[in-house]
Amino acid sequence: MSDLLTFHFDVDGDDFTSAGQASVQIKKNLRQLGIAPDTIRRVSIAMYEGEINMVIHAGGGEADVTVSETYIEIVLKDQGPGIANIEQAMQEGFSTAPDAIRSLGFGAGMGLPNMKRYTDYMNIESEVGVGTTITMRVNI
Repeated sequence: MSDLLTFHFDVDGDDFTSAGQASVQIKKNLRQLGIAPDTIRRVSIAMYEGEINMVIHAGGGEADVTVSETYIEIVLKDQGPGIANIEQAMQEGFSTAPDAIRSLGFGAGMGLPNMKRYTDYMNIESEVGVGTTITMRVNI
């Protein structure tokens, strides 16, 4: 695999029935490429958490996954409300999810911390009123 492979996914907002479809598809794609199961698991978890965050907080967004010989990069972009305090948002258990979302079993405040935990690199760029871009890498 000498060339970069890229996969693009649109994440529907406010649609919990389709939330997670991109992470399921990327898991299948990575399996077909012969990527190690532990790497696939880490990518899938980080991607799923990001998808759910985009559905809950941003009305959806886009996910781009690039596979190279040495890493898998996930870039999540949305035009949601942005994250006012990234440091606070990174604290386990901190959540701005409404009660209706929590009643569905989401919004426990573990999304961003789990994304960081399961990746080797994570960067968050966010501007209130503009949106958020999260870049993550998992080394192969």
